[in-house]
Amino acid sequence: MLIEVAAAGVNFPDVLQSKGLYQYKPETPFTLGSEVAGTVREVPDGSSLAPGDRVVAFSGTGAFAEAAVADADAVFPLPDNVSFEAGAGLPMNYLTAQFAMVVRGHLEAGQAVLVHGAAGGVGTACVQLAAALGATVIAVVSSDAKAEVARSVGAAHTVPVEGFRDAVKELGGVDLVVDPVGGDRFTDSLRCLRPLGRLLVVGFTAGEIPTVKVNRLLLNNIDVVGVGWGAFALGRPGFATEQWDELLPHLRSGALDPPIGARFPLEKAAEALTQIDERRVLGKIVLTT
Repeated sequence: MLIEVAAAGVNFPDVLQSKGLYQYKPETPFTLGSEVAGTVREVPDGSSLAPGDRVVAFSGTGAFAEAAVADADAVFPLPDNVSFEAGAGLPMNYLTAQFAMVVRGHLEAGQAVLVHGAAGGVGTACVQLAAALGATVIAVVSSDAKAEVARSVGAAHTVPVEGFRDAVKELGGVDLVVDPVGGDRFTDSLRCLRPLGRLLVVGFTAGEIPTVKVNRLLLNNIDVVGVGWGAFALGRPGFATEQWDELLPHLRSGALDPPIGARFPLEKAAEALTQIDERRVLGKIVLTT
């Protein structure tokens, strides 16, 4: 489908792609950006969508533009109550959150979830969705400003990065850890898990890929679970649409509403990438056309 772009989401993988460090390396030159919100301009035959419809899409590349193309299977209807700017923050982060916690983490209402990087794009999506699904969320943050963001999207508790393990244990531990950060906090995250708990490996924004001593998994009856949404979903036609259909009631109710931390015009995309690279992100960063 051809989409007239109103807003585009900016993500950490875009930073990695700009440096040639991401696992998906398109042939250069290419246009960055994988999240689009806008209006359908052209559709293939047999589509359930029509020109003029409000949509969001996962485009892979090409979102940082006035018009973008996305595979029809990766284009989703956007409810009228959700703005284009908010919509641009949905496809990658919220589909990842749903895949991580529901499909891979088997989250159930009443369970406790620890979310690292809780004020960033993936973090806020996980906090909101976990809360919407009836979980109690503990957010790990590195500043008072980030704690405020985490609480605003549904975190019941916030704990500082330094000493988070002891703080979480005082709260009774957790059933699920969502970790898009990696690095040296990994082992302490494992120690926060209750029996039968799961640690979800979502990414490595800290740069360091941690290792695990598997005897710890055996002794404590806990799991480390890999979460690679793109590799799984994009090779299975219809899967992402099923995910979107599960999110739609929460979007219509307002329970899922990406907090917009910063807006940049399209021509200042480099500044948006720099803000993510320097860890100055509070919520979602979007580009507008």
